[in-house]
Amino acid sequence: MKLILCGACGRMGSEVTKLCAERGVEIVCGVDLVKKQLPYPLFPTFAEVKEEADVIVDFSSAAGLEERLLFAKEHRLPIVLAATGYTEADEELIKVFSGRIPIFKTGNLSIGVNLLELLVKKAAAVLGEDFDIEIVERHHSQKKDAPSGTALMLARAAEEARGSDFERVYGRHGMVGARQKDEIGIHSVRGGNVVGEHEVGFYGEDEIVTLSHSARSRRVFAVGAIRAAEWLMQKEAGLYDMNALLREIAM
Repeated sequence: MKLILCGACGRMGSEVTKLCAERGVEIVCGVDLVKKQLPYPLFPTFAEVKEEADVIVDFSSAAGLEERLLFAKEHRLPIVLAATGYTEADEELIKVFSGRIPIFKTGNLSIGVNLLELLVKKAAAVLGEDFDIEIVERHHSQKKDAPSGTALMLARAAEEARGSDFERVYGRHGMVGARQKDEIGIHSVRGGNVVGEHEVGFYGEDEIVTLSHSARSRRVFAVGAIRAAEWLMQKEAGLYDMNALLREIAM
């Protein structure tokens, strides 16, 4: 597999670079505004990329999304979108381009987190409206978006299970009044070098159910990205996520 790595100079770019070297996956070039010495060519934009590849893995940010999608469409390349912080307009753009190329997008590339999502759906459906739902996510001090894409993914999972949208409350401050039954609290903690922790609490009258996941290194996300890229290369145009990959593996 030959891949183009967008966000090559970031923390996740470094993890993917190391993993590819271990597994014999060729990174034909990287794309990043930051200049850094890498074992492959590095370009500031996709406009300068001339290398041939099988797939794009994007660990950069939501900024510049359209340039990546246009390049992927022009060269008929599948693309793994591993960034977070997309706007509604970005999400719409991704849907449009997925009609032309295979796109893999997920709030989190960890197998464990995607299992957590399935468990949240099951718990929300079984426990029902008698249990209030609160989500707490913790990340390192340099993370720019809040709440995390994974926290939002878990909130959507609970909403789907309940069959209705919650009013999302992002932290609480001041005289906010009593908690409403249709609320879902989402709280962000930033500090140190925390890789990523997510906790979903179901709070009933006399019992509490807590589901959680803790990533101990960024390697788990790099492994997920390479696995997704290999899988996506075999797919037709469309929008895919980790659950689709896991369902196929389980068949």
